[in-house]
Amino acid sequence: MSKESGKTYEVVKTDDEWKAILTPEQFRVLRQHGTERPFQNAYNANKDAGMYQCAGCRLALFSSEHKYDSRTGWPSFWKPISESALGTKTDRTLLLQTRTEVHCSRCGGHQGHVFDDGPPPTGLRYCINSAALTFVPGKTS
Repeated sequence: MSKESGKTYEVVKTDDEWKAILTPEQFRVLRQHGTERPFQNAYNANKDAGMYQCAGCRLALFSSEHKYDSRTGWPSFWKPISESALGTKTDRTLLLQTRTEVHCSRCGGHQGHVFDDGPPPTGLRYCINSAALTFVPGKTS
């Protein structure tokens, strides 16, 4: 186990080990906190039933049952598969806006951000990078 920013992660790898298993875009998003371009990603328009996993460690994060079209250009979900699947931290990279970053609780991989402008019943919008996810068709929970 490793500690990063006060968090303990079960899956720990060096940058070279991550680069060996991730695409350059996945590495940029998951390990360097990047953001992919809106409307130009793999899962924004995906309507198939299945499970979305962390692309880094394959932890189940979201079900297609909780996905909706937020019209933002990124896959959006109104809740994670479980409360323990994700961690959050304050993101102050934008000068005039504070956001809440969402990361995988098992490997610490950056997934995206969560906002409080989502649909009922949670009112949350998990705005997630497709590059941070792997989609497994079929089972939804």
